[in-house]
Amino acid sequence: MRIMGIDPGSNYMGLGCVELKGSSLTCIGHTVVHVSAGAENWPQRLKAIFEAVNAHIEVWKPMAVSAEEVFFAKNPQSALKLGQARGAALAAVARLDIPIHEYSASTVKQTLTGSGRAEKEQVERMVKLFLGASLAAHGPVARFDASDALAIAICHAQQNKIQSLGKPQAQNIREKISRL
Repeated sequence: MRIMGIDPGSNYMGLGCVELKGSSLTCIGHTVVHVSAGAENWPQRLKAIFEAVNAHIEVWKPMAVSAEEVFFAKNPQSALKLGQARGAALAAVARLDIPIHEYSASTVKQTLTGSGRAEKEQVERMVKLFLGASLAAHGPVARFDASDALAIAICHAQQNKIQSLGKPQAQNIREKISRL
């Protein structure tokens, strides 16, 4: 199963794709979509996000997409723009009827590190541990946006594995993950 993760952003949007085969995870690719704040008007920026997500769907061919849920921000204008950028990305996915799964930032952090309050550096280290050499083959992760997108995809892969298991076995895996 190929899973594309989306870390929404109105200036920088992280995209990452992993493949789950049995219990093995492989990095398919990662990137950061940079939509310049001053170069284009807002509708054109949303179009650029839509097109970038669509282009990576065509290359990576994911069977599922996971995205970070919207969080509440202190600045309403920033929250609105983030929501619109996220909507543009998810519209590119939805038009192809690819299943979309949403996770809170704390769920992603909990799944990867065992702590819902983990720092970005800790999440990035766990992404590198989960993906190993397959991540290195795609070049360095230049920004946290890309490692966060991969973390969101890994989170869905882990949640998917847990849900497919019996409850006692799933609880055992959750306990192991929390000890990492």
